[in-house]
Amino acid sequence: MRNEGEADHWLRPEEADEEQKAGFPELFFDLVFVFAMIQLSHTLAGHFNVSGLLEAGIVALALWWVWIHTAWVTNWLDTNRMPVRIMLFVMMFAALLMASAIPEAFEHKGLLFAVAYVTMQVGRSLFAVYAFRDVLPNVRDTFKRIACWFALSGIFWIAGALAEHEARLVCWAIALALEYIAPELAFFVPGLGRASPKDWNVSGTHMAERCGLFMMICLGETILSTGRNFSELPFTTLPVVIFSGAFASTVAMWWIYFHFGHERAAHEIETSAKPGEVALHVFTYAHLPVMAGIVMSAVAEEFMLSEPLEQGNIQHALAIIGGPFVFLGGNLWVKSAITRSIPWSHVGGLIALLGLGLFVPYVQTYVLGTAALIALASVAAIEYLLIEKGSRDGEEIGEQTGE
Repeated sequence: MRNEGEADHWLRPEEADEEQKAGFPELFFDLVFVFAMIQLSHTLAGHFNVSGLLEAGIVALALWWVWIHTAWVTNWLDTNRMPVRIMLFVMMFAALLMASAIPEAFEHKGLLFAVAYVTMQVGRSLFAVYAFRDVLPNVRDTFKRIACWFALSGIFWIAGALAEHEARLVCWAIALALEYIAPELAFFVPGLGRASPKDWNVSGTHMAERCGLFMMICLGETILSTGRNFSELPFTTLPVVIFSGAFASTVAMWWIYFHFGHERAAHEIETSAKPGEVALHVFTYAHLPVMAGIVMSAVAEEFMLSEPLEQGNIQHALAIIGGPFVFLGGNLWVKSAITRSIPWSHVGGLIALLGLGLFVPYVQTYVLGTAALIALASVAAIEYLLIEKGSRDGEEIGEQTGE
């Protein structure tokens, strides 16, 4: 447990539930990632091919990893303390440099991207080691291990930045592989051993809210991108119809993610014997495809507005079908991990989206987008009805038993 008896520590207060909510410094920190997600989706839309998808995937994994590791640190540390705030502001500046380099990260701005990323990951980890110097010694030791892993991956980040395109892609992929496998290996470091899951006493309320806010950033970027593209088009029937459908698709994604899961996820962590393991798999890993699906959907909406009448375009179809498919797959992972049961509405949506692939050569882009919207909206509607039915059944059982 967190040591509340120390007179001069930087730990987040525990005495009231509202203290576990995200603070304004964290929300301010998130603003940089609005810009980063805009950079990512616009870059992907301009290079939507195999190479572009690989590059965007690496950038997305890096953005998520630096953000989620920061969320883990602020889960313990009080952002109202001045040293913690300064750490976040320094992270913001480095993240802004990193985001500005995204469009040319695999060209002549690779070194800026890599140095900013490594500085954030290693620097924040060392800051955490210092912050826990007099409290939570086991957590401090874990951040020592984390710093070692980021230092190791940093070698590949910098080496990749100094290499040519193909070698850069390989080096950065190795760096990310090391970083993403490290938690599953309990951050094992020779001489320092492994981290123990029982040491990761996290706040489920805070982690659920932080991840929800990041998903809101991604959805907000979709709204911004759609609005910007629509504003450049003539006010005629087809653009209005597509714009309305794009907005409805974003609402459907919000509904599927936010209507169910947050309170259950927070409760699952708070009541678990190993809250760190639950938070690791539900938030750290399972939210990745949710984010990726939203980004791809933003690209799809840009395609639908720019070239609505094109037919049989495989690239457009990959974004239009792939975005909702990856998004639903991520939500299936999150909700299955929380409830230990399969949300069959999501399975049905995934099957329907796969079926749309058969019609790609025969339909126009906006028609395919409309069909994908219907699949998403159907999942949202079915889940809502099932949840409402479950709530009514629960109330009836409670009335019958007198509870």
